[in-house]
Amino acid sequence: MSSPCARVRRVGLFGGTHGNELSGVLLVRHWQEDGAEIQRAGVEVKPFLTNPRAVERCTRYIDCDLNRVFDPESLGRPVVEDIPYEVRRAQEINHIFGPKGSDDAYDLIFDLHNTTSNMGGTIILENSRDDFTIQMVHYIKNALAPEPCAVLLIEHPNLKYATTRSVAKHPVGKYQI
Repeated sequence: MSSPCARVRRVGLFGGTHGNELSGVLLVRHWQEDGAEIQRAGVEVKPFLTNPRAVERCTRYIDCDLNRVFDPESLGRPVVEDIPYEVRRAQEINHIFGPKGSDDAYDLIFDLHNTTSNMGGTIILENSRDDFTIQMVHYIKNALAPEPCAVLLIEHPNLKYATTRSVAKHPVGKYQI
């Protein structure tokens, strides 16, 4: 559980975790060119293209799903010549935004996705006991009103998440059609 008084000082905005989901890619590229709309005093906001090779090919992934390899085994694999591209990329992302589970990890990561399913704007959370993300979701839902924004909680007591966003202290997934 997070401290309700903890300040958010570093935020990652991820796009392109799946290279064929272009909404996040376009936003990240826009913010990399002109980040004025995402910058705030006292907060470092870093837009980041997570899977550039898959984006270049406009395919979900190159060797394996990047959003499934942030587990301890993959993050701890030795770097050898035949290591899958996404495993190596996960290690790089963990180095930049983590390490996962540490006090040095980014405070918040928004992982932006899109889908062809009819789910509309949806926020995905992995922990109902994280006071910060619960309050943030409440703020987002109010800011978007009257447009609906569903919240999907994928919490499981024995499941350890291996998603890109799981590197952060407060992971949030955002899907938009």
